[in-house]
Amino acid sequence: MQAIEKRAGAQPYDPFYDPITARSLGPRSDYAPTYWIGTAGTPPPDDGPVTGDMDADVVVIGSGYTGLSCALHLPRMHGIKAVVLEANGVAYGCSTRNGGQAQISSGRLKRSQWIERWGLEVAKRLHAEVCEAFDLFRGLIRDHAIDCDPQDGGHYYIAHKASVLPALESEAALLRDTFGYDARMISRDELHAEVVRDHEAHGAMWEADGVGIHAAKLAFGYLRVVRELGARVHVDSPVQGWDYRNGLHHLRTPGGTVRAKRVAVATAAYAPRSLHPRLRDRLMPIMSNSIVTRVLTPDELEAVGIQKRSPLTDTRTLRHYYRLLPDNRLQIGSRAAITGRDAANPAHLDALREGMARKFPALRGIALDYSWWGWVDVSHDMMPRITGLPDLPGAFYALGYGGNGVMYSAMAGRRMAQLVAGEAVPDLPIFNTELPHEGWRTPFRRLGQWGLYKLYHFRDERK
Repeated sequence: MQAIEKRAGAQPYDPFYDPITARSLGPRSDYAPTYWIGTAGTPPPDDGPVTGDMDADVVVIGSGYTGLSCALHLPRMHGIKAVVLEANGVAYGCSTRNGGQAQISSGRLKRSQWIERWGLEVAKRLHAEVCEAFDLFRGLIRDHAIDCDPQDGGHYYIAHKASVLPALESEAALLRDTFGYDARMISRDELHAEVVRDHEAHGAMWEADGVGIHAAKLAFGYLRVVRELGARVHVDSPVQGWDYRNGLHHLRTPGGTVRAKRVAVATAAYAPRSLHPRLRDRLMPIMSNSIVTRVLTPDELEAVGIQKRSPLTDTRTLRHYYRLLPDNRLQIGSRAAITGRDAANPAHLDALREGMARKFPALRGIALDYSWWGWVDVSHDMMPRITGLPDLPGAFYALGYGGNGVMYSAMAGRRMAQLVAGEAVPDLPIFNTELPHEGWRTPFRRLGQWGLYKLYHFRDERK
């Protein structure tokens, strides 16, 4: 594995951190050893830790994509300069541990499932929201010259066995005929000739919107823009206590207390359960593993046959997401351990290697340059929420993308900025309802997760 430069003054990275059981997240932890951190170069300056008590108009908790987007849109659209509090380094969590895939989604559910849950009219308006979000995402990268190696070309949803093709065909027809969206089916031969020589593939659904990005460069680009617009980003400043009194939120950090009338929470899966009682157990953190190979040789590139470098995912419930990176390394990820203490179990790495080899036999046994894992903020009903807390005045959150936050987090941050500024947002379930709350049952749901993973694996691999 390649080493990465240690963050100045940082404590060793804890690979076994588990948001369900941990009491705190930091501060001063080094970054996870991801490809993104290893190849992003020196990040832009931040504002260092909080060093005394201070007042702020708005505090944003979390400096990942969502928090930085909120801090970006507050001054750009509303003339409000935020203070961002980050427990460790900028974009320490999900935003530098994901697969770098921007897809036309905001959660885990498909369009057909939107219709089942909310009806056609709401589903159409939610689709319009997600399409607008993709335009915003592309626009932020373009307008602010964020050098995050964008690789546009759509998203390929690849059938890993023949029996899933009818469902894919139905979803593609729904996208075209009901939502007026550009989606079509691709045969196995066409996929192999023009996209990727995935040996498992039986065909694919192509969606017009899909962009591969460099995850850390995107986050650091947001950081640069946020500070240019006047926001302050304080790293190594975890919120260790949160009280609301006399109309102010008092957020205690190791360096001092920050007081604000409004607070926006954007911690994804990485906040400990102790952050605030009103936020506890609204997410079910799920672990995902990623690996990146060494640079492929010309013969290996020919065997893999990846001609489109935009996002590729397969149809497993415990799906694989993969693509060829700009430097000709292959990245692939999937779901992994259930608990933090089991994260380093070599069985999970072996399973991911085997998944890659089934798709690309020429890469069986290839050396890896990077291997990491991270927590995904899955909501209990598989959809995100960007909303306020009715009984905690001036408090808002944007959470629960379920692994589809690379793109939609830009819009979620913008929508949360609108809520903070007192502006209306679209009348959609992801804005006008809260995340379901599972309370004390959340840790015990892992027993069910273990059983479901066994079932999903059986269904995914049954021919």
